[in-house]
Amino acid sequence: MTKINKPVLDMQGTGEKIKSLRKFNKISVSALQEVFGMTNPQAIYNWESGKNMPSIDNLIVLAQVFDVTIESLIATNRVEVEVETASLTNLKSA
Repeated sequence: MTKINKPVLDMQGTGEKIKSLRKFNKISVSALQEVFGMTNPQAIYNWESGKNMPSIDNLIVLAQVFDVTIESLIATNRVEVEVETASLTNLKSA
């Protein structure tokens, strides 16, 4: 058995990053709403509160709007998991 640190999405942390970047760039929720063509801002508030995650498409747009990488928008935590060494070798070669 081998222990690995598996990244796990942190929705709350990602939401905090999105909100922080929006405020840092002085962009209103209504302005983001316009960028995404949304009829109401609820999805953006859900992203910022960590209730939902933006889709990959929307992460690409957010990264461009904030002039950052997608990776810098996403918060992760690490969880230690045990895997069979043979399974890990097969995973790396796939």
